Amino acid sequence: MPEKNPIVTFKDIEKVYRGGNVAIEHVNLTINQGDFVCFIGRSGSGKTTAMRMINRMLEPSGGVILYNGEDIHKTDAVKLRRQIGYVIQNIGLMPHMTIYENITLVPKLLKWPEEKRRKKAEELIKLVELPEDFLERYPSELSGGQQQRVGVIRALAADQDLILMDEPFGALDPITRESLQELVKHLQEKLGKTVVFVTHDMDEALKLATQIVVMDSGHVIQNATPSEILQHPANSFVEELIGEDRLMQARADVTTVSEIMLKNPVSITPGRSLVEAIRLMRKRRVDTLLVTDDDNYLKGYIDIETLDKSYRHATSVSDILNTKIFYVVDDTLLRDTVDRILKRGLKYVPVVDHAGKLRGIVTRAAIVDMVYDTIWGDSDAEEGAPGLENTENKDNPTKSDSASSSKEV
Repeated sequence: MPEKNPIVTFKDIEKVYRGGNVAIEHVNLTINQGDFVCFIGRSGSGKTTAMRMINRMLEPSGGVILYNGEDIHKTDAVKLRRQIGYVIQNIGLMPHMTIYENITLVPKLLKWPEEKRRKKAEELIKLVELPEDFLERYPSELSGGQQQRVGVIRALAADQDLILMDEPFGALDPITRESLQELVKHLQEKLGKTVVFVTHDMDEALKLATQIVVMDSGHVIQNATPSEILQHPANSFVEELIGEDRLMQARADVTTVSEIMLKNPVSITPGRSLVEAIRLMRKRRVDTLLVTDDDNYLKGYIDIETLDKSYRHATSVSDILNTKIFYVVDDTLLRDTVDRILKRGLKYVPVVDHAGKLRGIVTRAAIVDMVYDTIWGDSDAEEGAPGLENTENKDNPTKSDSASSSKEV
């Protein structure tokens, strides 16, 4: 993955208002090109203050902010703002201007020719799936959600690389809000823009962000990816902000197959005799054996039924090897695998690395335990729960794994 270049850098930034009220204190932060960064925190945490200092809507009391490597205080504030898109909660469309005039306001200030402005407006209105004839309407003729879509594309009209969004969807109904979240994320990825987004909604931050900046009392408490924050909250404040339900759900969302797999599964090589296979099955109390070569690459499986039918005319494991086998890769997220395993009714599935070497098995018991913990918390499997059946032998997992993924053909 190519190294990202910083687009905004905070260096020891402070903001102190009259009377000594400290809004921001010693904030150091880097925002890279192409990232979707969400500032989140409670009211008064400093998140909006931090964002508004990027385009000099507010001036810091100390420290330096760099935009594309240049000190923003060496750039004219008006010129700087024309380089940075800005979307606010109440949309801010000019009521006396048409939608076209609103969208092309900044390009007009930048002295774009009319033909170029018209082409850009038509291109953007299509991106947000609004009819082209809306360009000639006024804001009052559009719904709140439609106006918000216009507000988003207005911030993109001058091809700015950086877009600031100050709780833009806070006043919208849930359905419209979800639709606009998906729109903004799609546009950000499609156009490669950098977005700095202020929100107080953790679900919104987790859905949109590539990087989440958690703030409290003017300090950055944690700056990490959504997965890192869910897996490793910095402290009790971050845990509280995430919420117990999200933390429990996150266990399944960020857990990889390798984290719950059993290592050292029962296996045999193709050259071994069927007598040896039977002995190993009896010793380990299983009715299926995974088959690997001498370098531990997974080749398939044999089971007791095939062995019983072929015992009189076959001699080695390779004679009855079944190569049609369902397996999963060790770094696959469990959330992307659990349905495929459970729907097949498999009691265990082989786990391989990207080269195809056998690393372990993931059992139905382990998956069901994860579901128990996620939905009901720390409940004991033997107590049972509606809709889930856990028949595996936890004390001897290899026994319970006997009806393996080998049944998948």
